[in-house]
Amino acid sequence: MQINRRNFLAGVGACAGLSWLGAAEVPGRRMTFGPNDRLRHACIGVGGMGHHDFQNFLQHSRTDVIALCDVDANNLENAHKQCPKARCYRDWRELLEKEKDLDSINIAVPDHSHAVIALGAMAKGKHVYCQKPLCHDVGECRDVRLAAEKAGVVTQLGTQFAAGGGDRLAVQFLRAGRIGAVKKVYLTSNRTGAEFYRLKGPRPAHGSPAPAHLAWDLWLGTAPVREYAPDIYHQTKWRSWLDFGTGWSGDIGCHIFDAVWKGMNLGATAPKTVQAQVQESWKNSPERRADTWPQSNHITWTFDGVPASDGKPFTMEWFDGEFYPPEDGQALAREAGFDRFPEEAALVFGTEGAILVPHQQLPRLLPKDKFTEKFPKMPFLNHYWDFADSILEGRMSASVFQKTAPMAETIILGTVAVRCPGETLAWDAAKLACTGNDAATKLLRRTYRAGW
Repeated sequence: MQINRRNFLAGVGACAGLSWLGAAEVPGRRMTFGPNDRLRHACIGVGGMGHHDFQNFLQHSRTDVIALCDVDANNLENAHKQCPKARCYRDWRELLEKEKDLDSINIAVPDHSHAVIALGAMAKGKHVYCQKPLCHDVGECRDVRLAAEKAGVVTQLGTQFAAGGGDRLAVQFLRAGRIGAVKKVYLTSNRTGAEFYRLKGPRPAHGSPAPAHLAWDLWLGTAPVREYAPDIYHQTKWRSWLDFGTGWSGDIGCHIFDAVWKGMNLGATAPKTVQAQVQESWKNSPERRADTWPQSNHITWTFDGVPASDGKPFTMEWFDGEFYPPEDGQALAREAGFDRFPEEAALVFGTEGAILVPHQQLPRLLPKDKFTEKFPKMPFLNHYWDFADSILEGRMSASVFQKTAPMAETIILGTVAVRCPGETLAWDAAKLACTGNDAATKLLRRTYRAGW
């Protein structure tokens, strides 16, 4: 297949048309696995985080990585050295077309290409592991979830820290109602060094030829045509651009939300409203707002009552950059032994106490004089291996799209509010619309995938 943008977009349209096939209509899908069968897997995106994902699948005892794909020949060469029997591709569509016996894939490419690859793979009956935030746009999250339900495949969102003891214990505490009915939630990510991803823009006036090892048109995929420029897109800084990434909340949000979402059994719960504040320098710069995400966000979602909140409305608030949780959160963090609110953490306020969940650490039940018992030890789990084992054992994975896509949809809805700062958007989940705000609704309706 000739590698060019015309062929890419034609493939996108084909995938959009196929994504609604039911599982029984998908040819070549291996329905069951025997005790000695091995999983035939392909890694799509093997640089950066994709290299980490590739390593985990490579080390699974019953998985054979039979194909590798990357638009960057250097990434592909490095991975192939470690897996010399795997066949190599630059175009994911060619991989799916030629690898007839493939069982599963993982996706570790820029956010704007997640949905089209996932839909194309599920249309062919392939099981899909996809890096967070699942998709670039709200509508894509909905389409991917519905396609997964139709295809009946095993899926897993790449929230690998959900397998950690801290998150799993927090889920247990919340499901057991240890802190009573949930009243509100603070979520934050003020990671040191995050500025590396946060470009202040604007993009350069003129681009330059892409290096020979990079298939730039395939990297762009279904996104708007942009000229290549060194050091601002590939490999990591794409997250800062509206076209390709979802900003800091989109990048890290799923990790911080996950334990709370699962612990409260929110499932397909949709927020009622969402509002965002951003730093003034971005808000007042038309050039930056046209191209990049802000460097600081405070996003607030309101929800109607759920069983975990005893039927009462509750709020979730996200803080990053120059925004930090208010004093009630800071006070609880100090009681838990921190000088200030942890760089990355979730804090859930309940009627009988609170639970602080620092990222990649054990949770703290507060107040300390009320919760004095020792925490149980949690056995080691590997998120990637859980996906592979779920396929081989014919069961549901821990972060299946049917449960995590609504969470991703909520987080990406926050990025819509970020682009309409200061406005309260009333969310109609059934219609994918923000009531009374035409600009926000247009953003929600926009997708880079043909056929929407």
